[in-house]
Amino acid sequence: MKESLEHTSLFKQAMGNYPTGVSIVTAMDEDNEPIGLTVNSLASVSIDPLLILWSIDQNVSTYDTFTNIDTFAINILAGEQTDIAYLFASDSLDNKERFKKCEWTLSNKNLPVIADAMATFECKTYKRVEIGDHTTLFGEIFDIQVADKAPLLYHQRKIATFPESFHKPLDCSK
Repeated sequence: MKESLEHTSLFKQAMGNYPTGVSIVTAMDEDNEPIGLTVNSLASVSIDPLLILWSIDQNVSTYDTFTNIDTFAINILAGEQTDIAYLFASDSLDNKERFKKCEWTLSNKNLPVIADAMATFECKTYKRVEIGDHTTLFGEIFDIQVADKAPLLYHQRKIATFPESFHKPLDCSK
């Protein structure tokens, strides 16, 4: 048991030091109301067909809805959207309040799209895989919007914009 707890702690430490992007996954619930949550578990899967995946904790309030819907949108947040990341990560607000506090529109396919995101992928649910305490949802992308913006990053439990210095040429003369 002690080794398991130590491994869990080391796993969290390692993954917390691994930077990821920050996204808001959105959809419409059974009452045709928008729902959304902040995620950092996002990965491209395939080019043919275009597939992307994200994972949802089985204990979140929107779990049943997200695992039973046919379409969803993944909104990859831009560097200046820290407040939106925290808004959709908050347990103290319901979805109605979250969507009142941010700019968004409905797409042609009736999916909530967060305004000014770096990118938005509209997806049809391709597959669901329950694994551990999460379910991974695979989406087949049917529409993409991309803006020329830096992404928002998550690292060591902090959220910040992508550093401009990252793409500056290295001075190898030193």
